[in-house]
Amino acid sequence: SSGINAEWPLRPGDGIISNYPVGHQQAAAIPLLDLAQRQHGGWLPIAAMNYVAEYLDMAPMRIYEVATFYTMFNRTPVGKYHVQVCTTTPCMLRDSDTVVKACKENLGIGLGSTTPDKMFTLTEVECLGACVNAPMMQINDAYYEDLNELDVHEILNDLKEGRTPKPGSRIDRFASEPITGLTSLTEEPRGPGFGVRDDL
Repeated sequence: SSGINAEWPLRPGDGIISNYPVGHQQAAAIPLLDLAQRQHGGWLPIAAMNYVAEYLDMAPMRIYEVATFYTMFNRTPVGKYHVQVCTTTPCMLRDSDTVVKACKENLGIGLGSTTPDKMFTLTEVECLGACVNAPMMQINDAYYEDLNELDVHEILNDLKEGRTPKPGSRIDRFASEPITGLTSLTEEPRGPGFGVRDDL
C-alpha cells in the first residue's frame, strides 16, 4: 500500500503521461506531483511522492529531488488559502513591504505561519513573474496585482467571508500595459511594405 489518498485517480495521471513520448514518461514527474499536491489539500506528503515514483517507475530519491527543488511543492500542510507574497526587487521597489505588513496584520500571523483555523498560510516568495504589475501576491492559483494596503485587506476579508475576490490588476489595467496607458501600437498597423513602394 502506498498510503496515498484512496481517492487518487489513475485516469488523470494516465492522461498526463500520454502527453510524453514512449520512454520519456518520467518527464511527467512535475505535473503528477502537482496533481498529487492538489489532491492532498495543497501539500505533498511523502506517501504521495512515493506513489508518483512507483507510478513512473522511478527511484523515490529522484522524485524527492524534484519536490524539494521547486518551491511550488509544499512539503508541509498549508491552509485552505496559501497566500504567497512576492518580495523580489521589482515588487520591493513598488512597496511589497506594505503588502506583507497588511497580510500579517489582517491574518494575525507571521511569514511561514498558518492561522489556527488552518484557513490561511502566509509565505514570502521569490519572483512570481508579474513584475510589471508589482506589487503582487498569489493566493492558490489566482494572481492579485497592483496592490495597495486597502486591496490586501479587501481580498483577505472577502476570502474570510466566503467570497471570491476578482483576480488580476486592482487598477483594472489590461494584462501588463503601462499604468499611463499605451505608448505604442496606438493606431491600426500598416500593411507589409508600407513606405517602401509608392503604391502601398
